Amino acid sequence: MKAKLTFLSVLLLVLLCAPAFAQYATPPAADAGPAAAEPVNVGNKFCPISGKPIGTMGETKVVEYKGKAYNLCCPMCEKDFNADPEKYIKILEETK
Repeated sequence: MKAKLTFLSVLLLVLLCAPAFAQYATPPAADAGPAAAEPVNVGNKFCPISGKPIGTMGETKVVEYKGKAYNLCCPMCEKDFNADPEKYIKILEETK
């Protein structure tokens, strides 16, 4: 009788605590929500900061802004682009 009472007590404790531990369970991949979309590369051939062709100044730097990827001639131009991206995007749009 004592064994049955102990078993029922443990079972009741597990059932009462289960919802508290459910938050730590890993959700299935299908419930993870939509994956982050890859930025669309605008394919610019000239750097909006220096005006130089992409690929002529060494390693090309790609920066992302509002879901789009912009090519810069070198990593040094990233600071200027990040300071005022709208200005440089406008330059790119005007040169198309």
